[in-house]
Amino acid sequence: MCNHHQEIEESTDRCCPRGGRVRGFMQPWLLLLLAQRPAHGYELMERLSQGEATPAADPGLLYRTLRQFEEEGLVRSSWDTEGGGPARRVYEITAEGLDYLHAWVVNIRRTRERLDRFLSEYEAYFHSKKGGEQDVRTR
Repeated sequence: MCNHHQEIEESTDRCCPRGGRVRGFMQPWLLLLLAQRPAHGYELMERLSQGEATPAADPGLLYRTLRQFEEEGLVRSSWDTEGGGPARRVYEITAEGLDYLHAWVVNIRRTRERLDRFLSEYEAYFHSKKGGEQDVRTR
């Protein structure tokens, strides 16, 4: 592999999470999962860890985020004492939480549009001229 490609891979490792996961994306995912159905924290962790598109399920971050959401009125919780074993806190989204989720979606769409514009410009520049990568390296 040439040094240029190695530099790109190394810089990609520094700026982007591995495995295609997007940092700071747990909030909308939690709200979406809770919009789909109420759940306890352990179930949310399991559902988050099922695919590459979802954020890594760090238990500490997950529970801090749920507590913050509850303080802000985005979710509410209650104790589930049915079934065997200890009681578990079950979380459900509120109307305010749904509004916040919808706002996230608007922001995500805007971000996606900006990323698409960037990628279009990038593709147009590097694929429209032969040796575009060479031009960048020699500047």
